[in-house]
Amino acid sequence: MLRTAILRAARTTPQRAARIAVSYRPTVPVFVRYNSTAPPKTPEELAKKAALKERDAIQRDWDAKIISYEELLPKTQSPTPDTFLIDVREPDEVVLGMIPSAVNVPLSILPESLHLNAEPFKEKFNFDKPRHDQEVIFYCRSGKRSTTASDVAKRNGYKNILNYTGSWLEWTEKQNPKPTSA
Repeated sequence: MLRTAILRAARTTPQRAARIAVSYRPTVPVFVRYNSTAPPKTPEELAKKAALKERDAIQRDWDAKIISYEELLPKTQSPTPDTFLIDVREPDEVVLGMIPSAVNVPLSILPESLHLNAEPFKEKFNFDKPRHDQEVIFYCRSGKRSTTASDVAKRNGYKNILNYTGSWLEWTEKQNPKPTSA
C-alpha cells in the first residue's frame, strides 16, 4: 500500500521536481545487546567481556608508581635477579655514566624490543628479557622519557612497573653532593 502511494506520487510530480528514489529494502528488526550487565553465558562471551575490560584498563589514564632515591639506593647496592633497572637514555647519553646495576634499552627501540622473544632479546642486549611479573624500574635523564617507557611497558603486559622520576640528574646530585661554602 505504501509502495503504490510512493510510485503514484513519483509519477504525478512535475518533471522539474527532484526525483524520489524508491527503496525496496525490507526492514527486519535486529536485537543486539551491547555490554549488558547480565552475566555472559558462553566461554566466548566471557573471553570477550574480559578483553573489553582489559582494553578499557589500558586506555584509562595511567601513571606508574614512583620510586624515590631513598627506595632505589638499596636496590642498586644489592641487586636481585627479580628486579630490572632500565636506563632508557640513548647510547651517547649513557657514556656519561649509569646508575649501578642498570641496563640500557633506549626508548627509541624499547617498543620493538619488548615484542622480541627471549632469545633474540638476550642476543641484542646481553641480558635476559624481563618477565611480565618481574619488577621493572625505568629511569632516564630527567624523568620524562622514563614515564613514556613505563607506559610502553604497561601496554606490553608488564604489571610491576616503577618510575624513578628523579632519574640521572637527581642520582648524580645525591651521589656527588657539592661542597657547601662556610
